[in-house]
Amino acid sequence: MKLSGVVQYRDVETGVWVLAGDDGQTYLLDGGDRKIKKDGARIEADGSVDDSPNLAMVGPRFVVKSYKFI
Repeated sequence: MKLSGVVQYRDVETGVWVLAGDDGQTYLLDGGDRKIKKDGARIEADGSVDDSPNLAMVGPRFVVKSYKFI
């Protein structure tokens, strides 16, 4: 699945990184490398969505396989 959107840091619990998708959904970011963690960066990512519950409760988990900054 390909998604694009803006990477954001949310101060929830110990802090989480999310992707505010262009589709209007917020995804908990999982995977990628530490370079993906740039607040405000626009990315296009390929990966999979996991709808299982997570502690951050910010939306489904998006497991990043690859990404690029746009």
